[in-house]
Amino acid sequence: MIDIVGKLIENKLLNRETAERVRSLSKSGVPLDEALLTGSGLAEETLLKILAAEFNVSYRDIEESLPGREFLAVFPARILIDRQLLPLSEEAGTVMVATSRLFDTAGIDELRLATGREFKPVLTTPSQIRQGLKICLGIGADTVQSMISDSEEMPITVVTDETESGVDLGAAAEDASIIRFVNQILKEAIELRATDVHFEPFENELRVRYRIDGVLKDAAVPPEIRRFQAAIVSRLKIVSSLDIAEKRLPQDGRIKIFVSGREIDVRVSVIPMLHGEAIVLRLLDRNAALLGLAQLGMSERDRNFFGRMLDLPHGIILVTGPTGSGKTTTLYAGLSTINDIQRKIVTIEDPIEYHLRGINQIQVSNKAGLTFASGLRAILCHDPDVILVGEIRDYETAEIAVQASLTGHLVFSTLHTNDAPGAPTRLVDMGVEPYLVASSLEAVLAQRLVRLICPHCKEEIADADREVLRREYGEEIPPVLFRGRGCRECQGTGYLGRSGVFEFMHVTDDIRALILKRASSREIRAAATRQGMRSLREDGWRLISEGFTTPEEVIRVTKDERVNGTNSYGTAPGELNESGPVLE
Repeated sequence: MIDIVGKLIENKLLNRETAERVRSLSKSGVPLDEALLTGSGLAEETLLKILAAEFNVSYRDIEESLPGREFLAVFPARILIDRQLLPLSEEAGTVMVATSRLFDTAGIDELRLATGREFKPVLTTPSQIRQGLKICLGIGADTVQSMISDSEEMPITVVTDETESGVDLGAAAEDASIIRFVNQILKEAIELRATDVHFEPFENELRVRYRIDGVLKDAAVPPEIRRFQAAIVSRLKIVSSLDIAEKRLPQDGRIKIFVSGREIDVRVSVIPMLHGEAIVLRLLDRNAALLGLAQLGMSERDRNFFGRMLDLPHGIILVTGPTGSGKTTTLYAGLSTINDIQRKIVTIEDPIEYHLRGINQIQVSNKAGLTFASGLRAILCHDPDVILVGEIRDYETAEIAVQASLTGHLVFSTLHTNDAPGAPTRLVDMGVEPYLVASSLEAVLAQRLVRLICPHCKEEIADADREVLRREYGEEIPPVLFRGRGCRECQGTGYLGRSGVFEFMHVTDDIRALILKRASSREIRAAATRQGMRSLREDGWRLISEGFTTPEEVIRVTKDERVNGTNSYGTAPGELNESGPVLE
């Protein structure tokens, strides 16, 4: 046999001491390749390429050549998972199978006996095999296979609506395999930076999706998990203290979990659907670093404007946008900027997403009768300087917030409107008198989150592609554009992480006059634009020109405000009004 250890010493890839450790492991019965991986200190890829060259075996990066599920269906999943083998393709009657253990032939022999086929090894790294098995067979495939084997040993039961497949769901939910599978889903979601996990029942499948960087993506799960849907749902209900017997009404609960030293709060929402109960898990990382104003993605101009608003003695500052657009993060960044010993800051939130040192935070509890309105009313008796209301949802909350601002408090809150000019009209629509809105509202910041180009696979877009973009979008395309090619780090999407795009409207005397006249949001927008407001899309074009995101991403999350070839800001497409909001 070729003396691989000696060859590695000769090529100065191993020293004598390391070589002796490898030989000692090999003599104790550990396969040579495993002994080398364990004791040599060499990178897996480097070592496997050396072994491939010496033993005339091909080494392959399998990320781009993963097989389909139909091809893998003929191979026992349990053998593939236990032996860490991944069949790739069949060539001339021989199956090419990826492995990282060249000298451990027991797994391939087991496959040969189970299928009657011939196999030829292809070397690749263990991490690629693990990832490939996860993608091709699904998360927790080994656990599901175990559950299937156990269920096949169960006696036949009569299925009725009352018995839910004849299984005691309470006991099934506490089964070790179900617990393990749910834990695997949560762990995978956290590792992928998902903010939400969706369990969606359909007639013939239980679909699992992750929301990553604001976009839903299918999770690779074995199709067989549909058989264990009721037990999975019951497990999630139990750990979130919900009623597993109630299947006709929506329920909400919470879970606190610890993963790799990180504390994660999970909000659980259960809603009955046509084919069973759907569950959405919202993941909130308590250990996530609180962003400062400089990390939000604001331009220097908007950051300076926002900073000046934070120093106001009283008034209302609103941040608007849809759910998941980063409104609370922006407000927390603002609060952390002005958090000092001279100010008392009190918040009322649902939920409390970050724990802020030195700030008094109240959790809304509708069951106990602690709503935004009642909590805000109580806060006013605690001598606050600054108040954060998690969301203005109704007239009562809006009215108290306005009164608080008029009595010398600086009030921050969020509002669900599509843009900044829509905020005053929304408050008026809620029932707040226009004169109260005009006298209390100081600034509105609308925002969205756009995905950033993955720095690991970032590349310049060819000129031909830029011409297509210009024709399609009609915008002024920057001289150089970039995109993400797609890689392992970004899960093939080309995007990694997100940044905000902002629309900052300072409420000046002109805008106050329009609010008093109950002007439409379009009229308010026109006035704000004349004073220098930059739209969400124009701010997004700033990130494109700086090479941080793509035109497609900005178009996806922002609204086109152009009218008859020009936009509603009095500028040509792509031309930015840099005069800035007028600050009094």
